Amino acid sequence: MTTTTTSTKTRTRFAPSPTGFIHLGNIRSALYPWAFARSTGGDFILRIEDTDVERSTQVAVDVIIEGMSWLGLNHDEGPFYQMQRMDRYKEVLAEMQAKGLVYPCYMSMAELDALREKQMAAKEKPRYDGTWRPEAGKTLPAIPEGVKPVLRFKNPQGGVVAWDDKVKGRVEFSNDELDDLVIARPDGTPTYNFCVVVDDIDMDITHVIRGDDHVNNTPRQINIFRALGQEPPVYAHLPTVLNEQGEKMSKRNGAKPVTQYAVEGYLPDAMVNYLARLGWSHGDDEIFSREQFLQWFNLDHLGRSAAQFDEAKLRWVNAQHMKAIGGEALAPLVAEQLTRRGVASDARLARLCDLLKDRCDTTVALADWVSRFYGDVHPEPEMLVQHVTDAVKPALQLLATKLGDCVWDKASISAVIKEVLAECGLKMPQLAMPVRVLVLGTPQTPSLDAVLELLEREKVIARLAKS
Repeated sequence: MTTTTTSTKTRTRFAPSPTGFIHLGNIRSALYPWAFARSTGGDFILRIEDTDVERSTQVAVDVIIEGMSWLGLNHDEGPFYQMQRMDRYKEVLAEMQAKGLVYPCYMSMAELDALREKQMAAKEKPRYDGTWRPEAGKTLPAIPEGVKPVLRFKNPQGGVVAWDDKVKGRVEFSNDELDDLVIARPDGTPTYNFCVVVDDIDMDITHVIRGDDHVNNTPRQINIFRALGQEPPVYAHLPTVLNEQGEKMSKRNGAKPVTQYAVEGYLPDAMVNYLARLGWSHGDDEIFSREQFLQWFNLDHLGRSAAQFDEAKLRWVNAQHMKAIGGEALAPLVAEQLTRRGVASDARLARLCDLLKDRCDTTVALADWVSRFYGDVHPEPEMLVQHVTDAVKPALQLLATKLGDCVWDKASISAVIKEVLAECGLKMPQLAMPVRVLVLGTPQTPSLDAVLELLEREKVIARLAKS
């Protein structure tokens, strides 16, 4: 068969099946091959394994592409779709038939089920028994009329198939434990394990980094590689990602689409940081940039144990990334959140983000704060009773009067506040907390002069007047 030239350049791939939306457990299997390709100057290929026609959907494909785009996991080639490569698979199947590497099997599903039941009753591992496998001196059964056969791969007999996994170490399977795999259905369409091998050969994949639910497929794929005269790639099988209940992360167990985290206010770099630590480490480093991750990443520090998702930890990581970036970078993300609420922002937004970001762990929380500066504020009655007392009301009225005449900048507002404190004999908290309640609906805010500066003068005076 015709193949590409063996590459000395790293070439990795992410090959999801679009049979359900992609969640964090899936996307981690994209992050590591992407990072390995980027850290070694290689190529990262996106391949959509859509041969399960009944369950594959375009919506699921869209979520894969949108999720990867949001996270910045850009691919160099693809997306390639297996359903568009059927002619290529059938070409390789024909070559294998010509070389005697496969054979037709006419065993019906009823016969297979009966065989499995018999084997299980005898406490044997259920497996195809090679009835139709041609051997020297063996007489095959008569071909039944009107039955279209499957094609089975002649798996090697005797010995072991082994590989040095970058996560699991040395892995070995006895060939006698592997039955002859069906690689083409009765209608001639090829099956998953066969398509994967042809794709990895044609795309010159050097490293396969994927979930450990594929470990049992690997010896079968290695044997097909070698039957086709190719050496298999390097394998790294990643431990499962568990949800917060300790179950395998899945849609059935409440996992969310990756794209939902964008809606919920997480930053792409924070998600990359958090996901990277779900199965890989660089010493004790918890918070790092995308650039640092790519400098540090290799396959030697992948963890062997299942990682457990922790949303509280994710929020903490997100908060650290929010603190580290400027308001100009946060502003468009917060503007998106405000738009979803029907709130229009203005030129103050970047400064508001800088002022308020340290109090927030998502852009949703930041938008909650920022929206107080754009919309109406309705303090809770209990809060008004507690903080806006008769004793402080004269000071609030005096502050409103003085703010009506001052220059509207932080220094001038600060000077006015100090004047009112001196004239009324109050300490800062005695004045600041009721002002905050009236103008923003909460007694806890950043520095009062910084808050008032970023509110419109008329709005501040009107809200103080409600005292």
